[in-house]
Amino acid sequence: MIKPIGQRARDLYAKALVWDAHSGFMPEPTADLRNLNIWRDAGVDYLSIDVGFDLVSWEHTVKTLTAFRHWILDHAAEFILARTAADIRRAKGEGKMAVTFDIEGMNALDGRVEMVEFYHHLGVRQMLFAYNRNNLAGGGCHDEDMGLTDFGRAVIDEMNRLGMFVDVTHCGYRTSMEAMKYSSEPVIFSHSNPRTLCNHERNITDEQIKACAATGGIIGVVGVNLFLGRDDIGAQSLASHVEYLLNVAGPRHVGIGLDYAFPVDSDSHINEKIRANPGFWPPDRGYGVADVHFVAPADLLALTDILLQRGHAEEVIRGVLGENFMRLAGEVWR
Repeated sequence: MIKPIGQRARDLYAKALVWDAHSGFMPEPTADLRNLNIWRDAGVDYLSIDVGFDLVSWEHTVKTLTAFRHWILDHAAEFILARTAADIRRAKGEGKMAVTFDIEGMNALDGRVEMVEFYHHLGVRQMLFAYNRNNLAGGGCHDEDMGLTDFGRAVIDEMNRLGMFVDVTHCGYRTSMEAMKYSSEPVIFSHSNPRTLCNHERNITDEQIKACAATGGIIGVVGVNLFLGRDDIGAQSLASHVEYLLNVAGPRHVGIGLDYAFPVDSDSHINEKIRANPGFWPPDRGYGVADVHFVAPADLLALTDILLQRGHAEEVIRGVLGENFMRLAGEVWR
């Protein structure tokens, strides 16, 4: 039997700044962005929207980014395209949802460091190195991890200069550790879970978690069933991963990156994409064997209630819901 959400949790959630560090719907220019109301109706104040990943060409990423940017700017009554952390505070005060964009993998740069500034100018505030497979910048978690390359180091220098989150989600162990050691700014795992709780290559070890926290960075808990380690993809599972990270990384270094997806169209639905591209999503790692399911943004209220019931302080919960990422954006974004 599902217990009703307590009033204390409702009050805390309503006042908190709620930050989702990564959307999971397919980066297609045709995506119906009216679906962003899924997050807005759930009380999410900020969302980083994925506009490209290594499976698609850099030209496709640019098309998606410009289409999404145009739509957001054309719906200014409900959404704000944020440039700074202050814009996110302003959006919450105005009852709007703030967004920026992210890119999963350096193939979007076309081998050119100067493309980082191009994307930053258009609203990208975080980029990760390699989406499961190796590329020019570094190694992926489902490949023979070659580590951070000279190109990857040059990209980090440029991201640090511009004020973007260096993201090592989906990367191989060696690449992530070398990136965290090299970057002069905090590094994040925008949507990764602890491997101790779910032994999947996409998840991260305690050593990676501690290294991220040592940079001043944040690990965002991901709500995908394959990375939660159980059939239950609800708030209880998410809460267990949050608690583990609180214990290993510390309360200032835990956030949310649900990777939640809605269908874009029949040809680009996530489950069809996974089965059609076994190189990026190897079946022997569990991909394509069963459909992908997600913890929904609406479950974040239940997560709040569970964490309260488990005895966590309101300040800690506010940090997890968004204040930790908000603080880091204030330090890094420019």
